[in-house]
Amino acid sequence: MAKQITPLTDSKCSGAKPKEKDYSLYDGSGLILYIRKSGTKVWRYKYKKANGKDGLMTLGNFPSLTLKQARDKRREYEKLLAQDIDPIEHEATQKVKKSDAFSFEAVARDWHKEYTKTGRWIEHTSIKALRVLESYVFPLIGDKPIDEVKSKDLVVVLRSIEEKGLTEVLKKSRQRFNAIFAYAISRSLIEDNPAYFLKDIFVLTKKTKHYPQLPLEQLPELLQRLKVDNGYPLTRLCTAFTLHVFARSSEIRFARWSEFDFKNAMWTIPAVRELIKGQRFSDRGAKMKTEHLIPLSPQVISILEDIKVYSGMTNHVFPKNGDPQGFICDKVVNDTLRRIGYDTEKDVCGHGFRGMACTALVQSKLFQKEAVEKQMSHQERDQVRLAYTHQAEYMEERKAMLNWWSDYLDANQESYISPFDFTQKLLSEDVIDFKYAKLMK
Repeated sequence: MAKQITPLTDSKCSGAKPKEKDYSLYDGSGLILYIRKSGTKVWRYKYKKANGKDGLMTLGNFPSLTLKQARDKRREYEKLLAQDIDPIEHEATQKVKKSDAFSFEAVARDWHKEYTKTGRWIEHTSIKALRVLESYVFPLIGDKPIDEVKSKDLVVVLRSIEEKGLTEVLKKSRQRFNAIFAYAISRSLIEDNPAYFLKDIFVLTKKTKHYPQLPLEQLPELLQRLKVDNGYPLTRLCTAFTLHVFARSSEIRFARWSEFDFKNAMWTIPAVRELIKGQRFSDRGAKMKTEHLIPLSPQVISILEDIKVYSGMTNHVFPKNGDPQGFICDKVVNDTLRRIGYDTEKDVCGHGFRGMACTALVQSKLFQKEAVEKQMSHQERDQVRLAYTHQAEYMEERKAMLNWWSDYLDANQESYISPFDFTQKLLSEDVIDFKYAKLMK
Protein backbone atom coordinates (compact mmCIF):
# COMPACT_ATOMS: atom_id res chain seq x y z
CA MET A 1 0.00 0.00 0.00
CA ALA A 2 1.36 3.44 -1.01
CA LYS A 3 2.48 5.65 1.87
CA GLN A 4 -0.12 8.26 2.74
CA ILE A 5 1.22 11.82 2.33
CA THR A 6 -0.27 14.57 4.42
CA PRO A 7 -0.36 17.83 2.44
CA LEU A 8 1.79 20.64 3.75
CA THR A 9 0.45 23.73 5.48
CA ASP A 10 1.79 27.27 5.56
CA SER A 11 2.71 26.89 9.22
CA LYS A 12 4.52 23.60 8.61
CA CYS A 13 6.52 25.19 5.80
CA SER A 14 7.39 28.22 7.93
CA GLY A 15 8.25 26.11 10.96
CA ALA A 16 10.57 23.68 9.21
CA LYS A 17 14.04 24.03 10.76
CA PRO A 18 17.42 23.14 9.25
CA LYS A 19 19.10 19.91 10.35
CA GLU A 20 22.60 18.49 10.10
CA LYS A 21 21.70 17.15 6.65
CA ASP A 22 19.43 18.45 3.90
CA TYR A 23 15.96 16.90 3.95
CA SER A 24 12.60 17.05 2.14
CA LEU A 25 8.97 17.68 3.06
CA TYR A 26 6.35 16.27 0.68
CA ASP A 27 3.10 17.91 -0.35
CA GLY A 28 2.08 15.09 -2.70
CA SER A 29 1.86 14.71 -6.51
CA GLY A 30 5.57 15.49 -6.87
CA LEU A 31 5.70 18.82 -5.01
CA ILE A 32 8.60 18.94 -2.52
CA LEU A 33 9.90 21.55 -0.09
CA TYR A 34 13.64 20.94 0.18
CA ILE A 35 15.27 22.30 3.36
CA ARG A 36 19.00 22.76 3.17
CA LYS A 37 21.23 22.64 6.26
CA SER A 38 21.99 26.29 5.55
CA GLY A 39 18.32 27.08 6.27
CA THR A 40 17.32 27.85 2.68
CA LYS A 41 13.98 26.34 1.65
CA VAL A 42 13.51 25.47 -2.04
CA TRP A 43 10.41 24.26 -3.88
CA ARG A 44 11.01 21.31 -6.23
CA TYR A 45 8.78 19.37 -8.60
CA LYS A 46 9.50 15.71 -9.39
CA TYR A 47 7.77 13.89 -12.26
CA LYS A 48 8.15 11.01 -14.71
CA LYS A 49 9.44 11.76 -18.20
CA ALA A 50 8.09 10.03 -21.29
CA ASN A 51 11.16 7.75 -21.30
CA GLY A 52 10.41 6.59 -17.75
CA LYS A 53 13.22 8.56 -16.13
CA ASP A 54 12.68 11.08 -13.32
CA GLY A 55 12.57 14.78 -14.03
CA LEU A 56 13.35 17.26 -11.25
CA MET A 57 12.70 21.00 -11.43
CA THR A 58 13.49 23.86 -9.08
CA LEU A 59 10.47 26.19 -8.81
CA GLY A 60 11.73 28.89 -6.43
CA ASN A 61 12.51 29.66 -2.80
CA PHE A 62 10.04 29.70 0.09
CA PRO A 63 8.62 32.05 1.31
CA SER A 64 9.13 34.19 -1.84
CA LEU A 65 7.18 31.46 -3.62
CA THR A 66 4.26 30.59 -1.33
CA LEU A 67 2.72 27.16 -0.87
CA LYS A 68 -0.32 28.20 -2.92
CA GLN A 69 1.87 29.51 -5.76
CA ALA A 70 3.96 26.32 -5.75
CA ARG A 71 0.78 24.25 -6.02
CA ASP A 72 -0.43 26.44 -8.91
CA LYS A 73 2.83 25.73 -10.75
CA ARG A 74 2.43 22.02 -10.08
CA ARG A 75 -1.05 22.13 -11.67
CA GLU A 76 0.38 23.91 -14.74
CA TYR A 77 3.00 21.21 -15.15
CA GLU A 78 0.45 18.43 -14.68
CA LYS A 79 -1.54 19.92 -17.57
CA LEU A 80 1.60 19.97 -19.73
CA LEU A 81 2.36 16.34 -18.88
CA ALA A 82 -1.18 15.40 -19.85
CA GLN A 83 -0.36 16.84 -23.31
CA ASP A 84 2.95 14.93 -23.45
CA ILE A 85 4.92 18.17 -22.99
CA ASP A 86 8.01 17.93 -20.81
CA PRO A 87 7.89 20.78 -18.22
CA ILE A 88 11.67 21.27 -18.22
CA GLU A 89 11.78 21.60 -22.01
CA HIS A 90 8.73 23.88 -21.87
CA GLU A 91 10.42 26.21 -19.38
CA ALA A 92 13.60 26.30 -21.47
CA THR A 93 11.56 27.25 -24.52
CA GLN A 94 9.72 29.97 -22.61
CA LYS A 95 13.04 31.40 -21.44
CA VAL A 96 14.28 31.53 -25.03
CA LYS A 97 11.04 33.18 -26.14
CA LYS A 98 11.61 36.01 -23.68
CA SER A 99 15.11 36.64 -25.03
CA ASP A 100 16.45 38.19 -28.24
CA ALA A 101 17.39 34.67 -29.34
CA PHE A 102 13.71 34.07 -30.20
CA SER A 103 13.55 36.56 -33.07
CA PHE A 104 13.34 35.28 -36.64
CA GLU A 105 16.79 36.72 -37.36
CA ALA A 106 18.40 34.99 -34.37
CA VAL A 107 16.86 31.62 -35.25
CA ALA A 108 17.77 32.04 -38.94
CA ARG A 109 21.37 32.83 -38.02
CA ASP A 110 21.51 29.75 -35.77
CA TRP A 111 20.11 27.63 -38.63
CA HIS A 112 22.67 29.10 -41.05
CA LYS A 113 25.51 28.32 -38.64
CA GLU A 114 24.34 24.74 -38.08
CA TYR A 115 23.68 24.10 -41.79
CA THR A 116 27.12 25.44 -42.72
CA LYS A 117 28.68 22.96 -40.27
CA THR A 118 27.14 20.06 -42.21
CA GLY A 119 29.56 20.75 -45.08
CA ARG A 120 26.78 20.82 -47.69
CA TRP A 121 27.79 24.33 -48.72
CA ILE A 122 31.15 25.49 -49.95
CA GLU A 123 32.32 28.70 -48.31
CA HIS A 124 31.12 31.23 -50.88
CA THR A 125 27.64 29.62 -50.99
CA SER A 126 27.36 29.95 -47.21
CA ILE A 127 28.43 33.60 -47.39
CA LYS A 128 25.99 34.30 -50.22
CA ALA A 129 23.09 32.64 -48.37
CA LEU A 130 23.64 34.83 -45.29
CA ARG A 131 24.02 37.94 -47.44
CA VAL A 132 20.62 37.27 -49.07
CA LEU A 133 18.98 36.97 -45.64
CA GLU A 134 20.64 40.18 -44.47
CA SER A 135 19.72 42.11 -47.61
CA TYR A 136 16.17 40.98 -48.38
CA VAL A 137 14.68 39.15 -45.37
CA PHE A 138 15.91 40.48 -42.02
CA PRO A 139 14.98 44.13 -42.78
CA LEU A 140 11.33 43.05 -43.17
CA ILE A 141 10.78 40.30 -40.57
CA GLY A 142 14.06 39.91 -38.68
CA ASP A 143 12.75 41.49 -35.45
CA LYS A 144 9.57 39.42 -35.29
CA PRO A 145 9.44 36.57 -32.74
CA ILE A 146 9.73 33.33 -34.70
CA ASP A 147 6.30 32.13 -33.54
CA GLU A 148 4.63 35.34 -34.75
CA VAL A 149 5.88 35.09 -38.33
CA LYS A 150 2.92 34.06 -40.50
CA SER A 151 2.63 32.87 -44.09
CA LYS A 152 1.41 36.32 -45.15
CA ASP A 153 4.62 37.87 -43.77
CA LEU A 154 6.71 35.49 -45.86
CA VAL A 155 4.61 36.28 -48.93
CA VAL A 156 5.39 39.99 -48.46
CA VAL A 157 9.13 39.20 -48.35
CA LEU A 158 8.97 36.99 -51.45
CA ARG A 159 6.88 39.52 -53.38
CA SER A 160 9.44 42.23 -52.63
CA ILE A 161 12.19 39.97 -54.01
CA GLU A 162 10.06 39.10 -57.04
CA GLU A 163 9.52 42.79 -57.82
CA LYS A 164 13.28 43.23 -58.03
CA GLY A 165 13.42 40.53 -60.71
CA LEU A 166 15.63 38.26 -58.60
CA THR A 167 14.13 34.94 -59.61
CA GLU A 168 16.95 32.77 -58.28
CA VAL A 169 17.00 34.66 -54.95
CA LEU A 170 13.22 34.19 -54.75
CA LYS A 171 13.53 30.45 -55.31
CA LYS A 172 16.34 30.00 -52.80
CA SER A 173 14.61 32.15 -50.17
CA ARG A 174 11.43 30.09 -50.37
CA GLN A 175 13.45 26.89 -49.91
CA ARG A 176 15.39 28.33 -46.99
CA PHE A 177 12.23 29.56 -45.24
CA ASN A 178 11.09 25.93 -45.13
CA ALA A 179 14.44 24.86 -43.70
CA ILE A 180 14.57 27.65 -41.09
CA PHE A 181 11.09 26.90 -39.73
CA ALA A 182 11.75 23.16 -39.76
CA TYR A 183 14.85 23.92 -37.66
CA ALA A 184 12.72 26.02 -35.27
CA ILE A 185 10.27 23.11 -34.93
CA SER A 186 13.15 20.75 -34.12
CA ARG A 187 14.14 23.09 -31.27
CA SER A 188 10.53 23.15 -29.97
CA LEU A 189 10.29 26.89 -30.61
CA ILE A 190 7.21 26.54 -32.85
CA GLU A 191 4.78 23.80 -33.79
CA ASP A 192 3.80 24.66 -37.39
CA ASN A 193 5.77 25.65 -40.49
CA PRO A 194 4.24 28.79 -42.07
CA ALA A 195 6.43 28.31 -45.17
CA TYR A 196 5.08 24.87 -46.00
CA PHE A 197 2.33 25.99 -48.40
CA LEU A 198 4.32 28.69 -50.18
CA LYS A 199 5.09 26.23 -52.97
CA ASP A 200 1.38 26.36 -53.89
CA ILE A 201 1.35 30.17 -53.94
CA PHE A 202 4.36 30.88 -56.11
CA VAL A 203 4.90 29.46 -59.56
CA LEU A 204 8.56 30.22 -60.07
CA THR A 205 9.34 30.52 -63.74
CA LYS A 206 12.78 31.55 -64.82
CA LYS A 207 13.30 32.61 -68.37
CA THR A 208 16.07 30.54 -69.84
CA LYS A 209 19.00 32.73 -70.73
CA HIS A 210 20.15 31.94 -74.22
CA TYR A 211 23.78 32.86 -74.70
CA PRO A 212 24.46 34.22 -78.18
CA GLN A 213 26.44 31.90 -80.43
CA LEU A 214 27.66 32.35 -83.98
CA PRO A 215 26.14 30.25 -86.74
CA LEU A 216 28.74 27.66 -87.68
CA GLU A 217 28.86 29.24 -91.16
CA GLN A 218 30.65 32.22 -89.55
CA LEU A 219 33.39 30.13 -87.94
CA PRO A 220 36.06 31.02 -90.57
CA GLU A 221 35.54 34.73 -89.92
CA LEU A 222 35.82 34.24 -86.16
CA LEU A 223 39.01 32.19 -86.49
CA GLN A 224 40.58 34.73 -88.84
CA ARG A 225 39.76 37.62 -86.51
CA LEU A 226 41.26 35.75 -83.55
CA LYS A 227 44.40 35.01 -85.53
CA VAL A 228 45.12 38.71 -86.18
CA ASP A 229 44.05 39.93 -82.72
CA ASN A 230 46.75 42.21 -81.31
CA GLY A 231 45.64 42.09 -77.66
CA TYR A 232 47.63 40.70 -74.74
CA PRO A 233 48.87 37.24 -75.90
CA LEU A 234 47.61 35.35 -72.84
CA THR A 235 44.14 36.82 -73.45
CA ARG A 236 44.13 35.61 -77.07
CA LEU A 237 45.38 32.17 -76.01
CA CYS A 238 42.73 31.92 -73.28
CA THR A 239 40.04 32.64 -75.88
CA ALA A 240 41.43 29.98 -78.25
CA PHE A 241 41.68 27.49 -75.38
CA THR A 242 38.05 28.20 -74.39
CA LEU A 243 36.87 27.65 -77.96
CA HIS A 244 38.63 24.28 -78.19
CA VAL A 245 37.66 22.80 -74.79
CA PHE A 246 34.24 24.56 -74.44
CA ALA A 247 34.41 24.42 -70.63
CA ARG A 248 32.70 26.94 -68.36
CA SER A 249 34.29 30.29 -67.51
CA SER A 250 35.16 29.59 -63.85
CA GLU A 251 36.44 26.11 -64.70
CA ILE A 252 38.95 27.73 -67.09
CA ARG A 253 39.69 30.90 -65.18
CA PHE A 254 40.75 29.13 -61.95
CA ALA A 255 42.64 26.27 -63.65
CA ARG A 256 45.93 25.12 -62.08
CA TRP A 257 48.80 23.52 -63.98
CA SER A 258 48.68 20.57 -61.59
CA GLU A 259 45.32 19.56 -63.10
CA PHE A 260 46.85 18.80 -66.51
CA ASP A 261 48.26 15.39 -67.39
CA PHE A 262 50.13 16.00 -70.65
CA LYS A 263 51.35 12.41 -70.89
CA ASN A 264 47.78 11.08 -70.98
CA ALA A 265 46.35 14.20 -72.65
CA MET A 266 43.76 14.82 -69.93
CA TRP A 267 42.58 17.82 -67.93
CA THR A 268 40.92 16.86 -64.62
CA ILE A 269 38.76 19.62 -63.18
CA PRO A 270 38.26 18.82 -59.47
CA ALA A 271 34.91 19.19 -57.74
CA VAL A 272 36.44 21.82 -55.44
CA ARG A 273 39.75 23.66 -55.72
CA GLU A 274 41.99 25.12 -53.06
CA LEU A 275 40.79 28.56 -52.03
CA ILE A 276 43.47 31.19 -52.66
CA LYS A 277 43.40 33.86 -49.97
CA GLY A 278 42.09 37.14 -51.32
CA GLN A 279 40.84 35.52 -54.55
CA ARG A 280 37.07 35.32 -54.37
CA PHE A 281 35.49 32.10 -55.70
CA SER A 282 38.91 30.60 -56.46
CA ASP A 283 37.76 27.35 -54.84
CA ARG A 284 35.23 26.79 -57.60
CA GLY A 285 35.80 23.57 -59.47
CA ALA A 286 33.56 21.65 -61.85
CA LYS A 287 30.09 23.15 -62.13
CA MET A 288 28.19 20.00 -61.13
CA LYS A 289 30.31 19.57 -57.97
CA THR A 290 31.77 16.33 -59.32
CA GLU A 291 35.14 15.80 -60.98
CA HIS A 292 34.98 16.52 -64.73
CA LEU A 293 37.43 15.20 -67.33
CA ILE A 294 38.35 17.01 -70.53
CA PRO A 295 40.50 15.09 -73.04
CA LEU A 296 43.16 17.28 -74.66
CA SER A 297 43.51 17.30 -78.43
CA PRO A 298 46.98 17.84 -79.97
CA GLN A 299 45.84 21.38 -80.87
CA VAL A 300 44.92 22.13 -77.25
CA ILE A 301 48.24 20.78 -76.01
CA SER A 302 49.95 23.09 -78.49
CA ILE A 303 47.95 26.04 -77.15
CA LEU A 304 48.89 25.08 -73.58
CA GLU A 305 52.58 24.96 -74.55
CA ASP A 306 52.23 28.53 -75.84
CA ILE A 307 50.46 29.53 -72.62
CA LYS A 308 53.36 28.12 -70.59
CA VAL A 309 55.59 30.83 -72.02
CA TYR A 310 53.54 33.38 -70.07
CA SER A 311 52.43 31.44 -66.98
CA GLY A 312 54.48 28.24 -66.78
CA MET A 313 56.48 29.66 -63.89
CA THR A 314 53.30 30.07 -61.77
CA ASN A 315 50.77 27.62 -60.31
CA HIS A 316 47.92 29.20 -62.23
CA VAL A 317 47.33 28.60 -65.94
CA PHE A 318 45.73 32.03 -66.38
CA PRO A 319 47.21 34.38 -63.76
CA LYS A 320 46.28 38.01 -63.53
CA ASN A 321 48.61 40.27 -65.49
CA GLY A 322 51.18 41.54 -62.99
CA ASP A 323 49.91 39.34 -60.14
CA PRO A 324 50.92 35.66 -60.38
CA GLN A 325 48.84 34.86 -57.26
CA GLY A 326 45.70 36.24 -58.86
CA PHE A 327 43.53 35.05 -61.72
CA ILE A 328 42.62 36.46 -65.10
CA CYS A 329 39.42 38.57 -65.25
CA ASP A 330 36.16 36.67 -65.70
CA LYS A 331 35.31 38.92 -68.67
CA VAL A 332 38.53 38.27 -70.58
CA VAL A 333 37.00 36.15 -73.37
CA ASN A 334 34.09 38.53 -73.91
CA ASP A 335 36.48 41.50 -73.87
CA THR A 336 38.51 39.78 -76.59
CA LEU A 337 35.40 39.12 -78.68
CA ARG A 338 34.33 42.74 -78.37
CA ARG A 339 37.82 43.90 -79.32
CA ILE A 340 37.71 41.90 -82.56
CA GLY A 341 34.32 43.29 -83.50
CA TYR A 342 31.56 41.15 -81.96
CA ASP A 343 28.57 42.22 -79.87
CA THR A 344 28.64 39.78 -76.93
CA GLU A 345 24.96 40.45 -76.21
CA LYS A 346 23.79 39.62 -79.73
CA ASP A 347 26.52 37.93 -81.81
CA VAL A 348 28.57 35.58 -79.66
CA CYS A 349 29.97 35.33 -76.13
CA GLY A 350 32.42 33.00 -74.41
CA HIS A 351 29.63 30.79 -73.08
CA GLY A 352 28.25 30.61 -76.62
CA PHE A 353 31.29 28.54 -77.64
CA ARG A 354 29.68 25.66 -75.73
CA GLY A 355 26.55 25.88 -77.84
CA MET A 356 28.56 26.07 -81.06
CA ALA A 357 30.57 22.97 -80.15
CA CYS A 358 27.44 21.07 -79.08
CA THR A 359 25.66 21.94 -82.35
CA ALA A 360 28.61 20.80 -84.45
CA LEU A 361 29.08 17.54 -82.51
CA VAL A 362 25.42 16.63 -82.91
CA GLN A 363 25.36 17.53 -86.61
CA SER A 364 28.46 15.43 -87.25
CA LYS A 365 26.31 12.28 -86.74
CA LEU A 366 29.34 10.61 -85.15
CA PHE A 367 28.62 10.88 -81.45
CA GLN A 368 25.96 9.60 -79.10
CA LYS A 369 23.81 12.26 -77.46
CA GLU A 370 24.68 10.86 -74.02
CA ALA A 371 28.40 11.22 -74.71
CA VAL A 372 27.96 14.81 -75.87
CA GLU A 373 25.92 15.63 -72.76
CA LYS A 374 28.56 14.03 -70.55
CA GLN A 375 31.31 16.10 -72.14
CA MET A 376 29.20 19.25 -71.85
CA SER A 377 28.94 18.41 -68.11
CA HIS A 378 25.16 18.65 -68.14
CA GLN A 379 23.24 17.13 -65.23
CA GLU A 380 20.73 14.44 -66.22
CA ARG A 381 17.28 15.66 -65.07
CA ASP A 382 15.60 12.28 -65.43
CA GLN A 383 16.58 10.59 -62.17
CA VAL A 384 15.57 7.13 -63.39
CA ARG A 385 17.73 7.54 -66.46
CA LEU A 386 20.53 8.95 -64.32
CA ALA A 387 20.50 5.81 -62.20
CA TYR A 388 21.39 3.79 -65.31
CA THR A 389 23.81 6.20 -66.98
CA HIS A 390 25.75 7.89 -64.15
CA GLN A 391 28.56 5.33 -64.41
CA ALA A 392 28.79 5.54 -68.20
CA GLU A 393 31.70 7.88 -68.85
CA TYR A 394 31.92 7.31 -72.65
CA MET A 395 35.58 8.25 -72.26
CA GLU A 396 36.92 6.80 -75.54
CA GLU A 397 34.14 8.51 -77.44
CA ARG A 398 34.80 11.78 -75.62
CA LYS A 399 38.49 11.63 -76.53
CA ALA A 400 37.51 11.23 -80.17
CA MET A 401 34.99 14.04 -79.73
CA LEU A 402 37.55 16.61 -78.55
CA ASN A 403 39.94 15.59 -81.33
CA TRP A 404 37.17 15.88 -83.90
CA TRP A 405 36.16 19.35 -82.67
CA SER A 406 39.73 20.69 -82.85
CA ASP A 407 40.14 19.16 -86.32
CA TYR A 408 36.85 20.71 -87.36
CA LEU A 409 38.03 24.14 -86.20
CA ASP A 410 41.22 23.68 -88.25
CA ALA A 411 39.16 22.71 -91.29
CA ASN A 412 37.23 25.99 -91.03
CA GLN A 413 40.27 28.28 -90.91
CA GLU A 414 39.89 29.42 -94.51
CA SER A 415 36.37 28.51 -95.60
CA TYR A 416 33.27 26.93 -94.14
CA ILE A 417 32.53 23.23 -94.18
CA SER A 418 29.51 21.78 -92.38
CA PRO A 419 29.98 19.20 -89.59
CA PHE A 420 28.26 16.51 -91.68
CA ASP A 421 30.34 17.25 -94.80
CA PHE A 422 33.51 17.30 -92.72
CA THR A 423 32.66 13.85 -91.38
CA GLN A 424 32.00 12.57 -94.91
CA LYS A 425 35.34 13.99 -95.99
CA LEU A 426 37.08 12.13 -93.16
CA LEU A 427 35.30 8.95 -94.18
CA SER A 428 36.39 9.29 -97.79
CA GLU A 429 39.99 9.85 -96.73
CA ASP A 430 39.90 6.92 -94.26
CA VAL A 431 40.88 9.31 -91.47
CA ILE A 432 38.11 8.07 -89.20
CA ASP A 433 39.47 4.54 -89.38
CA PHE A 434 42.72 5.91 -87.95
CA LYS A 435 41.64 8.60 -85.44
CA TYR A 436 38.06 7.65 -84.64
CA ALA A 437 38.06 3.88 -85.18
CA LYS A 438 35.99 3.09 -82.11
CA LEU A 439 33.14 5.21 -83.43
CA MET A 440 32.73 3.11 -86.56
CA LYS A 441 31.21 -0.32 -85.91
